[in-house]
This record gives sequence, structure tokens and C-alpha cells, in this order.
Amino acid sequence: MHTFPFRQHNPAGPAYRRGWVDEAVAAIEADQCRTADTHLIRLIVPALSGIDIYLKDESTHPTGSLKHRLARSLFLYALCNGHIREGTPVVEASSGSTAVSEAYFAQMIGVPFYAVMPRTTSAEKIAAIEHYGGNCHLIDDGRALYAEAAALAARLNGHYMDQFTFAERATDWRGNNNIAESIFTQLQGEPRPLPDWIVMGAGTGGTSATIGRYLRYRQYPTRLCVADVEHSAFFDCFRSQDRSHVCDRPSLIEGVGRPRCEPSFVPGVVDRMMKIPDAATIAAMNVLSRRLRRPVGGSTGTNFLALCRLASEMRQANATGSLVTLICDSGERYRQTYYEPEWLKARGLDPAPFEANLSSFLATGEPLTLAVDDFANPQSARSPEAT
Repeated sequence: MHTFPFRQHNPAGPAYRRGWVDEAVAAIEADQCRTADTHLIRLIVPALSGIDIYLKDESTHPTGSLKHRLARSLFLYALCNGHIREGTPVVEASSGSTAVSEAYFAQMIGVPFYAVMPRTTSAEKIAAIEHYGGNCHLIDDGRALYAEAAALAARLNGHYMDQFTFAERATDWRGNNNIAESIFTQLQGEPRPLPDWIVMGAGTGGTSATIGRYLRYRQYPTRLCVADVEHSAFFDCFRSQDRSHVCDRPSLIEGVGRPRCEPSFVPGVVDRMMKIPDAATIAAMNVLSRRLRRPVGGSTGTNFLALCRLASEMRQANATGSLVTLICDSGERYRQTYYEPEWLKARGLDPAPFEANLSSFLATGEPLTLAVDDFANPQSARSPEAT
């Protein structure tokens, strides 16, 4: 039996701190073991016979969104790199689902958590973060979000998690139960187990990077389509191959779209991008919610609209195959926004025409007529011509 006497000789030194890290990692891993994998739902659309549509339901995570995976990966990455030790305050720049999920894991391992967010953040979001013991640090100028988060971490002698930089490297893209591996494992018994496309929105860019890298590593023929939104820099960065693009307005669709091309966005693994109008996002959210008989969030609408455009192209080409996208979170979080007609009206959003077009497509298979900005990666051998 091997023993480690240095732990006995110096319990207050680095080995003792290593012991706490071991316990923290074990707690996070145990939480994952208690949680079943999220469902892969097959959406039955008789009008699209021969085209199978699957929805990976990330809303069933303990904190209710896809960001639960990101937060878990970020905490494990920070712990295993020595950035978080016993009592280390953790700081993040987020007012949304990432902050909720990071607060959950911070509470689990017993470290303080601070979310830096604009003062205009809704009371509901603040309450969700505080529910898990998080602290909300409100600032007046949202443009200073990143700088203030870094400064607060320095003042607290803490760790700035920086999801927008580390999302693409915190997850093991080769496998180890990442979302891409999970999708392909769950598809193994399906009629068309290798999807033609996986559709993913971009918030940090980390999940699309994981999926794109995994597809290449496994040499799968599946292509990656990233759906962007209005008031976001990602699409222009992808089309121009210039990361300096910025947008002077924030995205209305929570969880996707950023005013700058975030460091975690890896355009080289993306085969195609679409820029979805916000009204079309809301329309797709409504249509899918009715089909599922439960509300989904706005970013899921963005994903679903892009998927339906791909399905429409396949239908017109008499092609068969399968398509996969994500349910990122539940629509219950957006009852006062995306599901509130007055909120939409105040922002000039009218989803009705898009809903009619999308509903008709799903009912009859007639082509979608919705026009969106669309660009294919010219370096992708399997990509269609840029449009």
C-alpha cells in the first residue's frame, strides 16, 4: 500500500491546499454522476419525411441551461490550474445563465462568488444568482463589464473566471463526456446516426468550438452551422475573417450574440453561419414551444430557425438526413420579456409574419421564404458556395 507521508508532515502547506482542491473537484464530479445526461428529443414533423430533427434538451440541467456545462468546465479548469484555492473569491462578467450556474458551483465548493453586471439587470436574474449564494456587483456602464470584473477580482485577491476567454479551452473537445460526444452517443441507435448538420448559437463561442473541433477530431462528415443574432459581431467577424468588428448595441436575445468577437469564438471550425433577425428568433421560439407544449428560451428560437432553413434546403434538394440543435434553456425565464407582447412591441419586434411562414413550412414542407444573411466558410471542403 502506497502512502504519502508529506501530507502528514506538512498539513498546513501546499499539500493541505491540494487536499482541498481534491475535495472540490470530487464534489463537482460527484454532482455530475448524480445527474443523468440530458435528453435528445426527436421532433416528429411528418411533412419533412426523410429529414430527422433532434433537440438536445439542455434546459434539464440543475441550473436550467446549457451554461451549466460551461460553468462546470470553467470551475474544473480553474481548480486544476491552481487558480481557485480554499476561500478564493470567484468573479465573473455575466448577468445571465452563466452567472446562475457559476453561483451554483461556487456554493457547492464553498467559495464566494461575485457576478459583475449592468445596473439595469432584472430583479429576477439577480434573485436567481442570489438563490445560490452569489453576490451581484452592479455597474452603470455595461461597456466596462470586462474591466470591472477583472478589477474586482484583483481587489478581492480572487480569480476572474473570464468565460469569454476560457470557454473554448476549459472543455475537453476530444471527448470525456462533452456535449458533442454525448450527441453522437445518443444518436447511435437512430436511422441516420451521423447528422448532416449540428446547429449552435454563439454566446462565448465555447460550445461551437467544442463541437467543431470534435467533428474534425473524429473525422465525421457532419458540418457545423452557427446561428448569430442581430446586434452581434460574430457573423461579420466570420464573413470578413476580421476579429476587430464590434457592435454598438447589445443583443436582445439572451445567451447569444456579443458586441465583440470573443476570444473563445473559433471561426476556423465553423462551416457556415446565419444571422437570424430577432423577430424571426421570437417566431421560431413560439412555434417550437407550441410543438413541444412547453416554453423554450429565445436562443433556442435562434437555433431552431437556422435548423429549419437547412431542412428547407434539404427538402428542396430531395435530400434525406438528420439535423441536431439545442434547447438552451426554458422559456419560463422570459415570461416578462420574449413572451410579453408589450415588451416586444416596445422594441419594434413583430414575429407574426415569420411565425406564419415557419408554421406553414413545418405543416406542409413548402419552402421557407425567410431571407437571412448567410455565409459559408470557403475553407470548408464540404461547405456549399457562400450566399
